[in-house]
Amino acid sequence: MRVVQPSSVEGVICAPPSKSSMIRAVAASLLAYGTSEIENPTYCDDALAAINIASSLGAEVYRKEEKVVIKGNGNLLERAFIDHTLDCNESGLCLRMFTPIAALSEEEITLYGRGSLLLRPVGMVEKLNLLNGRCKTENGYVPVKVKGRLKSGKITINGNEGSQFISGLIMALSVLEGDSIVKVDGLKSKPYVRLTLETMDKFGVEAHWRQDIDEFFIPGRQRYKETVFAVEGDWSGAAFFLVAGAIAGSIRIEGLDVTSSQGDRAILDVLSTVGASVEGSDRGVSVRKGELKAFSFDASDSPDLFPPLVALAANCEGTSIIYGVDRLKHKESNRAITLMYEFSKLGIDLEISQNKMAIRGGAIKGGVVDSHNDHRIAMACAIAGLNGRGPVTIHNHLCVAKSYPNFFEELDRVRRVT
Repeated sequence: MRVVQPSSVEGVICAPPSKSSMIRAVAASLLAYGTSEIENPTYCDDALAAINIASSLGAEVYRKEEKVVIKGNGNLLERAFIDHTLDCNESGLCLRMFTPIAALSEEEITLYGRGSLLLRPVGMVEKLNLLNGRCKTENGYVPVKVKGRLKSGKITINGNEGSQFISGLIMALSVLEGDSIVKVDGLKSKPYVRLTLETMDKFGVEAHWRQDIDEFFIPGRQRYKETVFAVEGDWSGAAFFLVAGAIAGSIRIEGLDVTSSQGDRAILDVLSTVGASVEGSDRGVSVRKGELKAFSFDASDSPDLFPPLVALAANCEGTSIIYGVDRLKHKESNRAITLMYEFSKLGIDLEISQNKMAIRGGAIKGGVVDSHNDHRIAMACAIAGLNGRGPVTIHNHLCVAKSYPNFFEELDRVRRVT
């Protein structure tokens, strides 16, 4: 467990590397011909799962402190696999993104998971059967068995379950012989699709997105090229510290790109709206505490912002509204219910109605909470605890390793106990 004492914050930290960017770069490096280097890597649990999957699919991977070197396996047919079972650990992104990539092979491959991933629906991947992917789940859950080889063509997908599978499918279709079209109805998390296309572009591969109807044209017969790829700073992880600056002092985070396609960059707009002082440049972002008022925000395209936004709303005068609750059910926990349950222990009232959450700001009391093994819940409770009237004790705090292994060390470094 970890105890957070009432504290102010002051200091400078470097943004953690983005696991979303890292995992996409690992996938592209696997598909590349030649040797790629991924700079500013993250070795969080999800990124390690991606690295191990790439190795299992025949890539040669060398981990160094400052970079990961990956000698790719091209179209997955040119070298033998090391292992036909792919361990996704608890990463939904790895499961959904690497399933269509695994379908490029004619060999049977099994993808499985652990912990919360066992409870997260992945039935969307069976859409691969429409393109000869020969994919089967266990009644919509892991394990997933796939035995291609995938074929090019036209496919329509319901995007309500998110963009991760769509990203992997677009990446895989680009290396096939023919051109393909992917039409998505109700596409969610559009910024993450844009991040995928940007990653592909850096590896010399293109896909064309007609955004008015969310249709993707993917030319076939492309080759991923070896490249040097720098992983972006992570707005999802940095959002917690930006909120800390807004509610408990001041903070500067270096290594964030204010022009990034990451959807969670929207945290800057919210912080400006509520009354915090925000300054951004090409060198980083600074946030200083202000008189905070309630806000309204649609997090449908950036659901990972929900936990830090709840911590922010708890410190705002009035009732804040966050839309997009339906995106939270199948995270590491049922995140909407978990937020409501755990923040109530800290004296904050949350109400869920249809697709929105109302958070009534007020005095945060000390208490004992549980992360439910959800990394973003642990971080949200820790940030909220900065303004607690007593210490906040967080059980199962080590789950932050999923995305931000040194979160608590960084928090201790900028805390100033009052």
